[in-house]
Amino acid sequence: MEWKIQDKLILIGDSITENGRFEDPEDVGIGYASFIHHYLTVKHPEAKLQILNKGISGDRITDLEARWDRDVLAHKPDWVSISIGINDVWKQFEHPEMEQVDIQRFEQTYEYLIKQTLEQTEAKIILMEPTIIEEHADSDENLALKSYVEVVHRLAETYKLLLVPTHQAFISYLNSESPVPLTTDGVHMNTKGDILMASTWLETFYKG
Repeated sequence: MEWKIQDKLILIGDSITENGRFEDPEDVGIGYASFIHHYLTVKHPEAKLQILNKGISGDRITDLEARWDRDVLAHKPDWVSISIGINDVWKQFEHPEMEQVDIQRFEQTYEYLIKQTLEQTEAKIILMEPTIIEEHADSDENLALKSYVEVVHRLAETYKLLLVPTHQAFISYLNSESPVPLTTDGVHMNTKGDILMASTWLETFYKG
């Protein structure tokens, strides 16, 4: 993959993507999106890349749909990186009283957003696997998450999109039984978790 001069990259998702962007004067935040932003800015200064963080805490795929026109299509991006799915599963466990996004609605909505983007922009789309829920590979939440990860794989294959194996990277780390945590609460990344996300994204991009 190669960058063109003044390419615009949008990183969109939930709180894992947002991670401090609203408190940051540069609107970048302190999470994995900031590591990607800073790395690309330093590695490709001549490209003058525009890298926008459009993460919002609590978002599910249906929330992305509600703001897709404003936060993605209106910007006419050259690249769109999507990280979503954690809240679609997590809220089934934490807030069962809410209207839930089942796997069928998740897939249909995600595919709709991909189609809209391909039809209305010339953007290349990057799909990130949802990461983890609890730092135990076989937690009930992570087992439930597997089908959502599979949806992301199907969509990436169907539309020939770059797929970032962030879920696999985290599961592999958990299976190594390292005592060093990657999250603050099983979901939200600490610095090490953000580095794992960003490095997986960057490695995949430059291999792609």
